[in-house]
Amino acid sequence: MTDVLVIGAGPAGLTLAVDLARRGVRHRIIDPGIGAGSRGKGLQPRTLEVFDDLGVVGAILETGALYPLIRAYAGADVVWEGRMSEPKTPSDAVPYPNVLMVPQWRTEQILRDRLTELGGEVERGELASFTQDADGVTATLADGTTIRAAYLVGTDGGRSVVRKTLGIDFAGETREEARMLIGDVRTADLDREHWHTWADMRTQTLRIGLVPLPGTDDFQFTAPLQPGENPDLALATYQKTLEEGTDRTDIRLTELTWSSIYRVNIRMAERFRDGRVFIAGDAAHVHSPAGGQGLNTGVQDAYNLGWKLATVIKGGPAALLDTYEEERLPVAAGVLGISTKLYQKAVEGQADAHQRGEETQQLLLAYPDSSLSAGPLGGTRAPDAVLHDRTGARTRLHDLLRGPHATLLAFGTPVNIEHPDVRVVAIGESGDHTDPGGQARAAYGGSALVLIRPDGYVACTGDATVIRTHLARLTRAA
Repeated sequence: MTDVLVIGAGPAGLTLAVDLARRGVRHRIIDPGIGAGSRGKGLQPRTLEVFDDLGVVGAILETGALYPLIRAYAGADVVWEGRMSEPKTPSDAVPYPNVLMVPQWRTEQILRDRLTELGGEVERGELASFTQDADGVTATLADGTTIRAAYLVGTDGGRSVVRKTLGIDFAGETREEARMLIGDVRTADLDREHWHTWADMRTQTLRIGLVPLPGTDDFQFTAPLQPGENPDLALATYQKTLEEGTDRTDIRLTELTWSSIYRVNIRMAERFRDGRVFIAGDAAHVHSPAGGQGLNTGVQDAYNLGWKLATVIKGGPAALLDTYEEERLPVAAGVLGISTKLYQKAVEGQADAHQRGEETQQLLLAYPDSSLSAGPLGGTRAPDAVLHDRTGARTRLHDLLRGPHATLLAFGTPVNIEHPDVRVVAIGESGDHTDPGGQARAAYGGSALVLIRPDGYVACTGDATVIRTHLARLTRAA
């Protein structure tokens, strides 16, 4: 019997598997092996922080790039240039302030490689059915194999077999009139420094988009489809669509490496848990592509759930699992609202429809109303900061948070808390680190003691008694 069975090896499923593997949780992850293509290509700043904690941000930074300058054409003439957002310089509080473009297939490969390093692997298979009882879940695969697990997590996409088996309503809409031809193509006739677009500038309606995918020879191709149009997904179709949408014949597509028809779905599950079974990522919520929220929200789902499953499996309070839906469902609903609003702006041709700001970066997402949060900072993202170690070398606070533990920051306050799941960071003249200028303490509201959850959110501030009481809700018994 395994502890956790994960169904689906997209970004959410792989994030969960990596988190479980580094926590020593027995798990299996099953996937039918369908290629993702470039699909969800934007990684938000908060997701980059998650990937830093999971040990993959180095590989992501090496292969990714900032979104390029958008260039709009009328035929061969450039009529406009601009950006979704201006690049920001990293700061002490926010180490990754910019959205990074990485094709989804590469993000998945980097996570798979990390899982392999941790001793795990993705198994080829397809879920047929499952049942659950008081002690666990029995899953049956399409080939007849059965797997027994204490918990099952469905990260198997918008058509989730897990969600459908549970009978969970997936409320929302499918906008059939808003279908799009999408694919990864190659051409030598466009530069790779710009996002090339052709649009009706009067209505701000896209006709053709070609964005270079960093670290590859591909461009992601996008073009809206007319109602009832069901094109053959062949290179010739993309070439014909390109010529009709640009009024140009000098751009030749030489290869098609992935193709799909995308339908705008805006839906959310009515609940994220049923007994010992959970859903996350697209299985729980699907978004329009506007704002690049879908993949990132799924990663956050998995990051929220991983440490809670691990804690309960190792003897922690079972009530911790109730907080997954409590925290993530309202966040998913809010994010769905943001992406839908941005999509509607694009549909209406509003002039600022392409612009992006803080609301899409997911750094401001928080759990202030969670039963795991207390005090004025409870549920907020733990800001990064710079400390100095005893040699005077600079140390990023997030470097100390990295790993499968909760963290207690003690600013100049002696505290005697020993727990296998908690790292105590003493900051002050008698501690291992100092806080020159008091900037780190100021970032945490001047609090003397700050308890930070394993997923990098503040649990509470207060005296040692408050901290000990709160620890009992977050961790197994010491």
